Amino acid sequence: MQLIQIDKARYRKHLNIVIMICIVLLISGCLGISQTLIQLYPDPSGSHFHWNLTGVIITSIMIGIGLVKIRHHAFMTEVVYVWDLKQALNRVTRSMKKVKAAAELGNYDALLALQFNYAGSRLLWELDDNTIIMDELAVEQAKLDALLTQYNISVDVADYSRDTLDKIPK
Repeated sequence: MQLIQIDKARYRKHLNIVIMICIVLLISGCLGISQTLIQLYPDPSGSHFHWNLTGVIITSIMIGIGLVKIRHHAFMTEVVYVWDLKQALNRVTRSMKKVKAAAELGNYDALLALQFNYAGSRLLWELDDNTIIMDELAVEQAKLDALLTQYNISVDVADYSRDTLDKIPK
């Protein structure tokens, strides 16, 4: 995955619209489906929890399918990019113990994965205005820079791919 600069204002606007549409669809879909089921199959005890839960599940599945279908629409470009970036960063984070251990030994792929993780996190946090922990990121980046200098390695985040983590020894 390549790190690209995206228009923060456009991203926030489109994300907010997608979130609001999903909320409206979830509320109206759940109510519509559950009320229809309650009317068709009333429960003499008065408990309609299972019909309400069924409405939530069906509506959530329908929203998920809808999001997958419109994923490639131009309106969704920034939103989908950030979702994909979050998934890629999460994959690195889940392997962080292995990655940091290999980076300490000078493994190129581990160093590349760390560089991608830090650069991607910085991009993501700036988009989401989550600058509170940027100081911690700067400390981690300084440690990575020291390792890169120590092993005389230069990494370019453009070289990072999903397969990079698979190349790191356990």
